[in-house]
Amino acid sequence: MAEIMSSSNSRDGRVGKRRIQKSTRVDLTPMVDLGFLLITFFIFTTTLSSQMALDLNMPHDGNSMPVKNSGALTILLGKENNVYYYEGNLLPNASNFKASSFKNIRQVLIAKKKMVAAKDMFVIIKPSDGSNYRNVVDMLDEMDINVITHYALDNITNDENKLLETTENKAGLL
Repeated sequence: MAEIMSSSNSRDGRVGKRRIQKSTRVDLTPMVDLGFLLITFFIFTTTLSSQMALDLNMPHDGNSMPVKNSGALTILLGKENNVYYYEGNLLPNASNFKASSFKNIRQVLIAKKKMVAAKDMFVIIKPSDGSNYRNVVDMLDEMDINVITHYALDNITNDENKLLETTENKAGLL
């Protein structure tokens, strides 16, 4: 508890009326104890934020996995947040090569998911040199949002890269 200590001092050596001067001193030890108790309380009751991480399982042996042509969807990530895709194998005349955006790719994934059994659907994500890390993370988030369990990250082939560059040059994105 706080206490007030008083002491009497006489100002001069005269006998008679003495003037008493009281000194006050407040003990702040309980206030410091209370502060440390509050700090300790907030430290123990605060929840620490955990890092959000995405689980990515990579194959151990490097062998390729057979994928049905009807269930394959290849997504190419281009420059300036552009997304391109094709179903199955890329045709020689590239007639199945289509352009999209991150806003519309979800509808493409949902439509493909409705057409194909879940066990047969496989999405291959191929980032190009012009894409950025955020595009890859956004596409992995789309896989998680749409509950697509079979997907892979792969390197873009030379033919796909040439087709991507040609398409972006025609659109004036270079």
